[in-house]
Amino acid sequence: MTWKKHLMACVLAVASLGLAGIGAAPVRAEDTFKQVKLNEKMVQGFIAAQKDMADLAQKAANVPSDKPDPKVQAELEDIAKKNGFASFADFDDVAFNISMVMGGLDPQSGTFTDPIAAIKKEIEEVTADKTIPDKEKKQMLEELAEALKNTPALQFPENVELVKKYRVDIEKVLQ
Repeated sequence: MTWKKHLMACVLAVASLGLAGIGAAPVRAEDTFKQVKLNEKMVQGFIAAQKDMADLAQKAANVPSDKPDPKVQAELEDIAKKNGFASFADFDDVAFNISMVMGGLDPQSGTFTDPIAAIKKEIEEVTADKTIPDKEKKQMLEELAEALKNTPALQFPENVELVKKYRVDIEKVLQ
């Protein structure tokens, strides 16, 4: 699986959560997420929240707005709290950590490949591929370098086994 597929899986997971799709979701000032050591309760709460999050994302998608909607923000907070999170920001951090792992799981084998290692391997493959035109190769390598620069290292490798344990359930709720 190439880094692009890993990255796309990660992006799709986050988008499926409605986190990227809810225009009314609050944006963090630093626009970053915190890596956390996941536990069973967090993953179960994430899974349990998905139906309500998806319903809210659907509802919010029908109301185009450039500004965050306080009602939607309040609903996000309520859903997060109802499912065991202190806040939507905490839920969002858990979702990010789950999506980091899901993005590195091979859909067939379930084997985890660290995204940084996958990007580095892809850089080697693109560099060695003589069939890619120079202009296209240059652009691909620039994109890969940017992806490598912006891909955080997985701080809690133990999250991989926990997400693998719930992988089927997570995939079901993200469909």
